[in-house]
Amino acid sequence: MAGIGRLRTFLSLSRFARLPTVWSNCLAGWWLGGGGNSERLALLFGGATLLFLGGAFLNNAFDAEYDREHRPARPIPSGVVKQRTVFRWSLVWLIAGALLLLLLGERTGMLGLVLVFLIVVYNTVHRLLAGAPFLKGLGRFWLYILGASVGEQGVTGSVMWSGLALAAYVAGLVYLARWEEKPGQAQYWPVGLLLVPIVLALLMDVGRYREPALLLSGLLVLWALRALRQTFWSSEPNVRRTVSDLAAGIVFVDWLATCPLSSVLESSNHAPRELSYVFIGLFGVVLALQGLERGGGEESKPLNPLKR
Repeated sequence: MAGIGRLRTFLSLSRFARLPTVWSNCLAGWWLGGGGNSERLALLFGGATLLFLGGAFLNNAFDAEYDREHRPARPIPSGVVKQRTVFRWSLVWLIAGALLLLLLGERTGMLGLVLVFLIVVYNTVHRLLAGAPFLKGLGRFWLYILGASVGEQGVTGSVMWSGLALAAYVAGLVYLARWEEKPGQAQYWPVGLLLVPIVLALLMDVGRYREPALLLSGLLVLWALRALRQTFWSSEPNVRRTVSDLAAGIVFVDWLATCPLSSVLESSNHAPRELSYVFIGLFGVVLALQGLERGGGEESKPLNPLKR
């Protein structure tokens, strides 16, 4: 039973339901960076996973005082684990992730260290700065850069623009998440940030790619509307559920960036059909893990730059 208790504590601290979106970001960045070098993806995903865990643990440690007042059931305030222990484990995950990425080469290793810096800065200041959601978005943008660094072409214009669109989407959902901790009705303006990936796709995907861009944009819009309905058009607003569902939509954002039409309906040199299947699979995994997380009573609150 003690082992089960430790597993539950780890899962609560790790925010495991967000992990597939991290892999999705890395995959999108890698493909937009030219793909190839697929044998390096395991190290990329492994390093990003460890950095994600480090950021999650670090956030729990930094938020311990806040949680004692507002979320006493969390592992640290409830006394299940000590704050200094969580700090130590966060350091272990961050160091291990940085070292794993260093095995991919000096360039990827240095980019990994920048991501570690972003994680630490975000968790240090996220309750102090009004613009902190953009810092979290920058962390997601950096996952695109990290993924592209192992691709054959490296960081391309598509990587930069698509990464910035993802950063805007993440900032938007984090701004919405803040309304969970504030009295009054959530405001609509962050929804505009959620639309940035769609606007970019419609500008970039022309000709034969316009139809698939519209198709995948439509899927993203429908999913976002489903999520937003639970906050803006419900008799019992649920900001937490809205943000959780929008977080799952990150996979749609990555799919839209990499796989306009041909990967879904036909064979072409843009993206293999199998890549679309991977994104669909990752989306399904996110939903399954979110169901498990909710079943265990987990909260969906903002954490580190790698999450959501």
